[in-house]
Amino acid sequence: MASEVNFSELQNAPRLLIEADLQPIQGTRFQPTGFPDLGAATYQLHDGTEMLLVESPQSMANRLETVCWDETASDLVKSLAGLPYIAVKEDGKVITNSLLESHRINSPYILEGKDKSFFETLKKELGAMEKRPVDLQMLASVLLKYDANALLHGVFLAKSDLAGGRLRLPRSLSAFIEAKGSIVAVSGGVKMDRVDPQGDTSKGFGHVPFHRDEYTAEKITAYFNLDLIQVRGFRLGGKVESLLIALALFKVQKFLAEGLRLRTACDLEAVSITAKKPAGFTLPSLKDIAANLPALIEAVASENKFANPAITSVSYKGDKK
Repeated sequence: MASEVNFSELQNAPRLLIEADLQPIQGTRFQPTGFPDLGAATYQLHDGTEMLLVESPQSMANRLETVCWDETASDLVKSLAGLPYIAVKEDGKVITNSLLESHRINSPYILEGKDKSFFETLKKELGAMEKRPVDLQMLASVLLKYDANALLHGVFLAKSDLAGGRLRLPRSLSAFIEAKGSIVAVSGGVKMDRVDPQGDTSKGFGHVPFHRDEYTAEKITAYFNLDLIQVRGFRLGGKVESLLIALALFKVQKFLAEGLRLRTACDLEAVSITAKKPAGFTLPSLKDIAANLPALIEAVASENKFANPAITSVSYKGDKK
């Protein structure tokens, strides 16, 4: 039987900091994220320790959203049923949504299509800030109404018609993965052409040798930072605060349990998970969080703080060329 989650220990804490020690699920090598014109992000500490960025904050933000979505059912995972989000439809078929879009609510599929209904809704509900300072509480309440995940993921409504493009909310939940004592493991291979080994490689023919850089490391650590001051600063009430904390912990625990296959050559597993601050806080299990979330979602919905219906539909007409 699941236990009730209790966040009373976090009432006065500025941050909830979590660390998880990771290791390759098989072997010793792993492949870090790569950046255009840079490759792997390697750097040194002041004492010469070789460091490696395995997964960036922007990538982790997307991965923490992905674990909330059931691709098979094309819906939120069952524990999160009832949370609001925006679905984009083309010819009556859902093609994307605000959880999966890179820019979330600011997605061009949501705000730049011919269907301006949701854009006009935002403009109306946020219009009080057009010629006034940005009111983060008002922005947070609108985001909660249409996509509660945006309060954790952060958002930037970069539209001049929406308060002059000034509406932005930093991430409440951020994360990254880095490796300490990293050493490059160089390997390679050849793309074989059984028919014409000397063929024109510019057209995809012929043998093509290639090199490959993977890494080993003394230690791989995933870091998670939940900004509790910002969550409380939304001033949306205790039920919303409890929901956002539970949702953040659900994302962290589910990612560590199921989302660590970062790439084909980077499949990791968590060997330990620890709450570093506040000291002594015991992280609830994924099972307990998942069991408590439906009641937390219903409690906020009962305060009429979610859109009704929870899923807001926007029509999009793509270019048929």
